[in-house]
Parts: sequence; structure tokens; C-alpha cells
Amino acid sequence: MPHNAHAPHTARWIDAPDALAAALAARPARIGLDTEFIRERTYWPVLALVQVAVGDDILLVDPLQPGIAEALSPVLADPGVLKVMHSASEDLVALKRACGVLPAPLFDTQVGATLAGMGSNMGYSKLVEHVTGVALPKGETRSDWLRRPLSPAQLEYAADDVRHLFALHEAVEARLRDLGRIAWAAADCARMVATAADDDGDRWPHLALRPAQFLDAAGQARVLRLLRWREAQARSSDRPRSWILDNELAVALARTPPGDQAALQAVLEATPKAPRQLAPALWRALCTPLDDEGGMPLARPDDRDKARLRALQDAVAARSAALGLPDGVLASRRSLQSLLGAAAAGEVRWPASLAGWRRTELEPVLAPLLAQGPTGQ
Repeated sequence: MPHNAHAPHTARWIDAPDALAAALAARPARIGLDTEFIRERTYWPVLALVQVAVGDDILLVDPLQPGIAEALSPVLADPGVLKVMHSASEDLVALKRACGVLPAPLFDTQVGATLAGMGSNMGYSKLVEHVTGVALPKGETRSDWLRRPLSPAQLEYAADDVRHLFALHEAVEARLRDLGRIAWAAADCARMVATAADDDGDRWPHLALRPAQFLDAAGQARVLRLLRWREAQARSSDRPRSWILDNELAVALARTPPGDQAALQAVLEATPKAPRQLAPALWRALCTPLDDEGGMPLARPDDRDKARLRALQDAVAARSAALGLPDGVLASRRSLQSLLGAAAAGEVRWPASLAGWRRTELEPVLAPLLAQGPTGQ
């Protein structure tokens, strides 16, 4: 029997708070949930549409209407209603921003499918086809979801994004149960919600900046200061990071820091789209050491640290293979770099990305390698 036999089928537009409240009055055991949002000219995503699968119905909810967010919040926060989503991390940010609450408890079908060995970070359409045999149409991914009215094609695309979530939930959960990994998925989904709730930003953003690896340690510390400053500015002004300070200029200032604020101002004046009006704050950020710079992992470790990182990666790969997990699921390169950075500072500090069941699986094989020290002695 196909897994989509009981997929929700009818879709209706909801743009009045009382209609939404009535549709959600009888709390189901689970709802399917997705969003459409715009994030082109802002730091924070602008919620444009919320799709909710409830029983055999699909609600296409207009969050642009007054009172809708307040009517949606109670079911999102209801601990008795499981929220089934797919690749939910950005949707969580959009919902938190608009509604003031996060959907919990959460079952993310992408997370679950990865842990179940069904495919690493599989997209929704691909997983739907894998589970149900249904090939979803494409074509509305770049739509303007803020326009009104939405086109019939947009509405159908949006409804499809939740139509098959229950089928995915059932198939993925059954596979996880067979493998004894329900708790793993629950922990990872809870961590995703917790990350969205307490999002302080990436602690080591320089690791994701490829040119940073060509800077010396002092230069990497300077670019880290600038990237953290940029993150704070982007959040407070609700503007994209690149509108505050682009990567190229951040690296240039970190590589060859100006001698004083006047020199910095001259660099900014000569650079198109530079944040000239923010020169005093930018200068302070560039010159002020961070409290945790001593534990900063390097984007390009020295030869000894490269060897240690490789040893950790090899151990993780072996453990992943033994568990039948795709590469990168147990531990990313950046997580291992953070672990090494803490060890170099004499700390036993496992990053949040390696907490819980991951630490249980990895500590027996990684702890001896970390204890060897940078010289391998």
C-alpha cells in the first residue's frame, strides 16, 4: 500500500484569525508545517505564508493579516501537538520572528531520514518520491510570496509542501524505530529548536570564510572580530550581512590593518559600498580583542594540528561507517576544529554540535586522540 494513501488533499485559504482558530480548535496529535518567506533585503526572514496540514485539510495561512500570528501561536507552542516539518531550521527562525514562539515538539523528516540511512540531507521532493513514488512539480521556488493574491500555481506548490509530510513521518519513524534511533532523531530535532531559541550566531564564523585560511593567526583573530561585529550590526539593523561589511573588505582589513581610524576612513572612502558611516564602530571592533580569542580554532591549522585533525576525521569516518551513517552526520570538520581549539586551550569542552548521543558514540574513540596533545606525545 503506498505511503501517501492518507495524504491531506483539500487546501483552503485562511486570512482571518477566527477562521484559523476554529480550524485548529480541536487539537490533533500532529500537524504538518511549512513556511514561505523572503530574505533578500533583510537579516531576519519575512514570513509570507504558513502551510498547515491538519487531518485531511491543508490550511494556507496568510501571516500578513493582523491577528493571524497570534491565532497561530497557541498550536505551535502546544506540547501535545507534534509538528512534522522538513529541513526546518530557517522556517523556525521565520516563525519565531513572526509569532514569538517556536514549533515544538518537532519531528524533522530530513533529520530523521538521514539518521535512518535513507539519504543524507535529502530534499523534500526527492524524499517524497522515494517514499510515495509521487514526483512533485517544480517551478515556484523563486516566487514572490509576498504578493497578493497568490497565483493558483503558487497555492498548489505551497500545498504540496505539506501534503506528504504525514507519509514521510510514518515511513521515516518506522525505519528509525527498526534501527533503535528514535531517541537520536528526537534529540537532534530538540537541539534544532533550542538553537533557534537561543541563537547567538556562529561562534567561529571565520572558519566558513575560505580566504581566512590564508591569514596568519593574528589576521584570523582580526577577521573574527570583524565578522562578529558585522553579525551584531546586521541583526540590530535587520540588514543582510553583506550590506554591513562584505567578506572581501573584512579580509583585507584583517590582513593589513590600518594604522589609525583616519587611515581606516581613507580605506572605506576608496571602497565602493563600504560602511563609511560606521567607521568609528568598525575601528573599535578591529582593535578590541575578544575574550575567547585564545580558544579560537585556526581556519588553516599548522602541520601538527592538520595531522591531529586528520586523525580525528579518520576516527569519525570509521565510526560513521560502523553505524551506517553518511559522512558528516556524526561530526563536521568545523565541529572537530572547535574540539581541537578547546583542547589546545587546555579545556575539555565539546561543542553543542557534538553533544548528546554523538558524544556518547565519539568520545571513546576521540578522547585518546585529544589527550595526546599537539605533539602527539
